[in-house]
Amino acid sequence: MNAAGTNMAIETKGLGKRFGSTWALQDCTVRVPQGRVSALVGPNGAGKTTLLRLLVGLRAPSAGQALVLGRPPEQSEEFLASVGYLAQEAPLYKRLTAAEHLDLGAHLNRRWEKEVATDRLRALRVPLDRPIGTLSGGQRSQVALGLALAKRPEVLLLDEPVAALDPLARRAFLSSLAEAVAGGELTVVLSSHLLHDLERVCDHVILLAASRAQLCDDIDVVLESHKCLVGPRSNSAGAVFDVVKAVHTERQSRLLVHIKAPLTSSAWDVSDVGLEDVVLAYMGDDGSVTAGPLSLVGDER
Repeated sequence: MNAAGTNMAIETKGLGKRFGSTWALQDCTVRVPQGRVSALVGPNGAGKTTLLRLLVGLRAPSAGQALVLGRPPEQSEEFLASVGYLAQEAPLYKRLTAAEHLDLGAHLNRRWEKEVATDRLRALRVPLDRPIGTLSGGQRSQVALGLALAKRPEVLLLDEPVAALDPLARRAFLSSLAEAVAGGELTVVLSSHLLHDLERVCDHVILLAASRAQLCDDIDVVLESHKCLVGPRSNSAGAVFDVVKAVHTERQSRLLVHIKAPLTSSAWDVSDVGLEDVVLAYMGDDGSVTAGPLSLVGDER
């Protein structure tokens, strides 16, 4: 799936987490090369937050294994020095100012770029001398991102960081993130439901559905290997593709497929699909094939 010899920032094999009799994540195998910005997507309850907590060492796996930067996640100073984690509820102290958070971070982290973080927040016009509790949601998110980046992590895990932001604040946050990863050395896993926003900054995708990894690859590879086919309903027998989603009429089939070999049949009308179509097709209510209209790239419907 990825080029041989590529260094992996994150690898999991058969990773699972069970709470009582319920599997929050099961048989999850993913590989994220170093330097990628990976979109972590899937329906609520698919295991996205569980996966991130396993990768940062906040949870212990019930099955399988995970490696981050070549070693198992753990709550040790050495491991945490290389990994940044921003939870859904940013852990900020409402009574402290942004400047005070930056001073505090300098005492808690081996590597700390206070001046860089300060300059970034000033450029974004985030007040450094006001209590965090008085800032807007977008400003608080920028402070949280600034703190996560100030420790100079090699891997940055972000759990729904823009979920509560308005469109302008989301754009500013993602622009700041894109600027931070421009050098290509930082690996990011960004969890979100907002696919259009993710496509602006991500070049890799992990799709979780039914508590399992359904896709894990570079976005351009995913789009190249998934197509929409329209043709006679009886034409899918013995085909060289896996059907992800199917919509049938009495005479015609409309399929979103994962292609396993070059298509040779002229009976199919082949069209490209977008990332949102692929993700929604895999998601479904239970991760199985679902029926419904497909929105094609360039379709005017």
